[in-house]
Amino acid sequence: MIVLGCNGFTRVAEFFADNFGAVGRDKHYLMGHDAGAALLIDGELVAAVEEERLNREKKTTDFPIDSVRWCLDHAGLELSDVDLFAFPWRWDTEVVGQVLADISAAPMDPLAQRQLLTGIRQLAAEVVGPEAMLADFAERTGFTPDPSKVVFVPHHFAHAMTGWYLAGMRDSAFLVSDGRAERFSALMGEIRGGRISVFDGSTIGSENSIGILFSAITRFLGFVPNNDEYKVMGLSGYAAPPVPNPFLEDLVELHAGGRYSFRRPLETDNPHGLDPVFEQYFGPFEETLEYQARVAAAAQEMLTVVTNHQLVALEAATDLNHLLFEGGVALNCLNNTPLFEGSRFEDMAVSFGASDTGIVIGAAAHAWANHPDNAGRELTPSYVTPYLGPEYDDAAIEQALRAFGDRVGWTRLGDDEIVDQVSKLLTEKVVIGWFEGRLEHGPRALGHRSILANPKFADIKDVINTRVKHREPFRPFAPLVLEPDAPRVFEMGRKTRSPYMTFVFPVRPEFRDVIPGATHVDGTSRVQTITDAGTPRLAALLRRFTALTDVPCLINTSFNVAGEPIVCTPADALRTFLGTEIDYVVLGNYLVTKAEPAK
Repeated sequence: MIVLGCNGFTRVAEFFADNFGAVGRDKHYLMGHDAGAALLIDGELVAAVEEERLNREKKTTDFPIDSVRWCLDHAGLELSDVDLFAFPWRWDTEVVGQVLADISAAPMDPLAQRQLLTGIRQLAAEVVGPEAMLADFAERTGFTPDPSKVVFVPHHFAHAMTGWYLAGMRDSAFLVSDGRAERFSALMGEIRGGRISVFDGSTIGSENSIGILFSAITRFLGFVPNNDEYKVMGLSGYAAPPVPNPFLEDLVELHAGGRYSFRRPLETDNPHGLDPVFEQYFGPFEETLEYQARVAAAAQEMLTVVTNHQLVALEAATDLNHLLFEGGVALNCLNNTPLFEGSRFEDMAVSFGASDTGIVIGAAAHAWANHPDNAGRELTPSYVTPYLGPEYDDAAIEQALRAFGDRVGWTRLGDDEIVDQVSKLLTEKVVIGWFEGRLEHGPRALGHRSILANPKFADIKDVINTRVKHREPFRPFAPLVLEPDAPRVFEMGRKTRSPYMTFVFPVRPEFRDVIPGATHVDGTSRVQTITDAGTPRLAALLRRFTALTDVPCLINTSFNVAGEPIVCTPADALRTFLGTEIDYVVLGNYLVTKAEPAK
């Protein structure tokens, strides 16, 4: 069975700009970001890629025409070969009616209410409804799917199934929390045998979305909502949360069954709606580290309290011992570690596709697992890697190198020579672009499109932030560490691995002076554990580097600059290399340097 997952809309950005003023900083505040495609063949995930990596538009909402084409080309297939088309949204007549009823019942200005009702009807009819989505698909691909082969998966079901599939398809309890889906912002329940059961009493409506609230705070602090929440997470380490915390004292109310609400419900169509409340709590906005950190610390504590409240209710409602946490809120890795450590669950998985980047995988997995052909069958998991996108052979790399003419020099080395030479270069204060194999999926660079550096230099963070990434100086960097070494360097608690940078751990005191460049101001690190099986050459590089330096980690950050997607092609990598102060770049087996300027 061949299943194609597909997320993205040709007109959604235009619609929200025209009807809700969602432009500029607020462009991604609403739905549709992180377009992409994924392909399952007989239950095996063979390809997945985000459209932004191909069209080079960060967090694009556009229909994923390039992603669809690449996934099919990679597998040698045509659209006519696909058995099921899975979309991670279900805006059918029933759902639209429920959304309209929610808006009609909300305490709102009558004029604003009528405008919102009209806008939602138009949105469904013109952009996200089943007929509109199929028309968009046909127009962009030239292929009209048989309606009997099309599955519209509720957005939060797609999130839950992403976690289930990527965690090995074991029966699990789940918490999904994000900005908003069709109607809700959070679901809890169980997945058994690929079938989802929702604990309806714990469902959270979008008007009380902790994800949207956190995004509104992100915007208030001067950042891009639905994109820069990790900046707020990083800022929170520079301050203690205020006592009392106004978010918890004056805004959030906790209720039985894991429910919560806001004393002032969100205007989900207005990202500026709570700005006056934030200024009431913290005073007029100031673009200073002290002010921003104080707000960020309060927001981070609020998020932890609310999600822990949900998790306590989930523990009481299920007898399953494995937890999946998915949705955009699950990318707040500073929150994830205390959630798990304070729970009774034996393990907690947060996938590399926890945000909307992964819902194409979850939609495809849901359509496959719940197809009548699989009824009553035991579904056998296959090994899943995050390295699911395009890769480039020597010929493609050399073609790109020649295209840059005399601006670069390069040497082709053997596998062992690359590892040996790069490990020696990394003993110094250098920054190296590392490009190998298939592109990773999801928002984190996981070692195939990465920037590497030596964390023993305390000021390497400043070098990378200012001279390479062109971003704020307060931003921390993640260390990658061999999985067996991780408990020696970090206080891992009950976790034994963190392969996707989705958990934060304290750095053990004896290593804080060893890896200061990868230790945040609060003494923690967002850790990526690696293995020989998962990333053999990167593991060999780290092992050789450690033998030379006694430093057990390397800094790993995404191979891009602020505002741009992670690089995909060799040409992308070379443009970034030449436009920054990266010292060297490794393209497969090619060690590349910048040519000396002519005298």
